[in-house]
Amino acid sequence: MYLTYPFVLSWSLLEAMAAGCVVIGSRTPPVEEAVDGKTNGCLVDFFDVDALADRICSVLRNPSAAAPIRGGAREHVIANYDLKTVCLPQHLELIGRLTGASLTPRRRQRRAGAARQRVSA
Repeated sequence: MYLTYPFVLSWSLLEAMAAGCVVIGSRTPPVEEAVDGKTNGCLVDFFDVDALADRICSVLRNPSAAAPIRGGAREHVIANYDLKTVCLPQHLELIGRLTGASLTPRRRQRRAGAARQRVSA
């Protein structure tokens, strides 16, 4: 259950979705950024406690019916919030537009002599 009054989208919501949890969230702008209410999570009106209770009971009564929602949640987060394939390239592109620089992600080079040393007991 994820209820928030309009503020910001939280990483904990995205982490729960990525883990395949069924999110029952409030129908508020930050939650609606990630949860569509059908294929990747459930939405209820923020102040409707009866609808919230009904949705929670529904998911608990029939967990197998929520399997497609669990999968949809994970797929949505990977497709829209993955660091290496989505977020980092978008941030670098924005920085490039703002600064006029051409930025591409690089792999970190190992420092000379930074080879792993065996730890003896």
